Amino acid sequence: MKKQKFLEKFLTAFFILVIFKVIAIIAQSSRMNLENILGSVFKFIFFAAIAIVLIVILQNQEKDPLPPPSTKTYGGGGGSYIDTSLFDKLRSMYEDIARKHIEDNEYKKAAIVYMNLLKDNYRAASTLEQGGFYNEAAVVFLRKVQSKVDAANCYVKAKQYDKAIVLYKELQQKEKVGDLYKEINDLENAYLFYQMVVDDYLQSHQMVKASSIYRNKMESSEQAQQVLLQGWRENKEALNSLTTYFLNISDINTLEKEIQHLYNEISSDKKLMYLEAMKIEFKKDQRLQKPTRDIAYSIIAENINSRSEIVNDLKHFNPGDEVILKDISRYKTGRNKMFRN
Repeated sequence: MKKQKFLEKFLTAFFILVIFKVIAIIAQSSRMNLENILGSVFKFIFFAAIAIVLIVILQNQEKDPLPPPSTKTYGGGGGSYIDTSLFDKLRSMYEDIARKHIEDNEYKKAAIVYMNLLKDNYRAASTLEQGGFYNEAAVVFLRKVQSKVDAANCYVKAKQYDKAIVLYKELQQKEKVGDLYKEINDLENAYLFYQMVVDDYLQSHQMVKASSIYRNKMESSEQAQQVLLQGWRENKEALNSLTTYFLNISDINTLEKEIQHLYNEISSDKKLMYLEAMKIEFKKDQRLQKPTRDIAYSIIAENINSRSEIVNDLKHFNPGDEVILKDISRYKTGRNKMFRN
């Protein structure tokens, strides 16, 4: 019994010494490089682990082989048991140490604690990134966390664009690759990858996004407008393509002419869609109200017999006009009477 109590007290004291030793090693890290710190920590933990196992085995030989309810088995088939609360206390202590290092802006020290003592590689990498050690964070993200996205992001922050480009290529993020080539003034490769993005959008009929790449990334307004016209004429995102096409025309006189020109060439099956576009263009500028209203009236008159509800669209082109509202009401009432009769 005395031997058992002695071993229990010795084990407790030994763990306290282990904790102080680890703290001492970390405290000395400001005068040591990273490699020496890791070497010291690993050596100490290795020999401490051996000593702990031997002590626990001796202690276990004096105890009942059945573990108490509040304990957990460690050490495999040796039958050794250690109170889990001790490990919880250790973990809490390591968390406090890491937190204190971060508060003191000692991000590398905090990362060492997360990586080697808490075995949390992601938090180690994130802590390095938080501290501005982007290259080191990228290496941890890439090798320990296996996250190419996070690693590439850190390389961008470190302005290591070549390394970031390699990763983004592997991730098939073509637009991001183009952005980085443009950042280093390699326009030939930038436009090559931007064109790949455009081709992907065109293949999936995302005409507005394709036009945005041409306009905003490749600085080609003409090609952007051609893609939008293609979308309108081929019924690929037709209405969005048309309204975006009109939106990109800043000169009102030019816009008015283009609105009339496109109306003159469309087929009857697309006129209802054109009417929706006119509702938008009508509100843009007072100078566009008459031409868009005339087109709207023409479309409404052409379709009113087959789609009587289209009469409601008149109010969009006559806001606040009570007479038009009354005319619409009378038309709907008369039509309803006609059907009842």
